[in-house]
Amino acid sequence: MIVKSLEDIAGTADETSGENWTSRRFLLKNNGVGFSMNDTLIKAGTDNFFWYKNHIEAVYCIEGEGEIEKVETGDVYQIKPGTMYILDENDKHRLRARTQMRMVCVFNPPLVGSETHTEEGYYPLLTE
Repeated sequence: MIVKSLEDIAGTADETSGENWTSRRFLLKNNGVGFSMNDTLIKAGTDNFFWYKNHIEAVYCIEGEGEIEKVETGDVYQIKPGTMYILDENDKHRLRARTQMRMVCVFNPPLVGSETHTEEGYYPLLTE
């Protein structure tokens, strides 16, 4: 059994930040469960381009409001607490946060923990 609290992660190597986001990584590849899980904050008023070409990501919004745009089609979906989306086609997307958003994010394959977004918006596929 694995039990962790946000207090266990904040301020440690398992908390990673970029210019517009902070990711608190609860589960990683070394936990051996086949996926990783993050608690992620997206700063209010930001427009973020992401492309997880190496991962499938499922996201569940628990706080805040914004929208996600599928870049290839221009389709836009509103995101608010209780909304889930999955990037099941390694979709290039823009996430625009009207307010600070808090998201629970699950990645497969699992993250190792040190990933940050490349200039193209994706996480490299790290082994350890």
